[in-house]
Amino acid sequence: MAFDPTLVVGPELLAQHGIGVVAPFDFALDRELWRWTPDDVSLFMTRLPYVPVPVTVEMASALSDQSIVRQATRDVLAPEPLAVAYACASGSFIRGKAGELQLNQAMMSAGAPVSTTTSGALVESLRLLDVRRIAVVTPYIDAVTERLVTFLGEYGIEVVSSVGMGLLSHIWKVGYGEIVSAVSSVDRPEADAVYISCTNVPTYDIIAPLEQMIGKPVLTANQVTMCTALRAMGRSAAGPGQSLVRLAPSTAA
Repeated sequence: MAFDPTLVVGPELLAQHGIGVVAPFDFALDRELWRWTPDDVSLFMTRLPYVPVPVTVEMASALSDQSIVRQATRDVLAPEPLAVAYACASGSFIRGKAGELQLNQAMMSAGAPVSTTTSGALVESLRLLDVRRIAVVTPYIDAVTERLVTFLGEYGIEVVSSVGMGLLSHIWKVGYGEIVSAVSSVDRPEADAVYISCTNVPTYDIIAPLEQMIGKPVLTANQVTMCTALRAMGRSAAGPGQSLVRLAPSTAA
């Protein structure tokens, strides 16, 4: 009996569009990014060159070098993504507002049809939710966390409380329990939302439960990156029970 391809029903028959993702060399959560991604959108991943230093201001600065981000963007353009996302929180806030804008310019000059960075996506997401005061959880040492607070201040976003885990490596091994404890400790009544920084911190499964627990939006680095990149394509992310996903409907690409 001859095989009839018209009988196959599934995501493989959907016309595919793509997002190019420029990630740090140590990024370990590819699978998490895919969980926000609709079946007809593919992720085209590339990584920045290895930097032989701990997770410090020095590493974040090296990962935000415009020349390597420009080259990584060129590398990921071959399959013709509709958007390119720089998926690194610290690398996109470490040089402040001006540095984040320069990263976008580097990606656009390399040929990206649309570009976003994790920290730029955070600012856009906070505006979408009309949030001006947040509590922040990071895996970083204090010097890096302070750069995030400064970056947000440049956009008029007040960090009412923050906690850093002080990790210098293997951030992707942080467990959900540690994250939930950190959110519980940092949340304040005056915070309109909580943000969990770093694209190497796993968060997908706990966002909705945390929102129910604390009664306010919980944003995370991978979540804002994916929601913003998909929105730029006119698409919505997949994330049941997540405030940002509910409030980020598709727009015209």
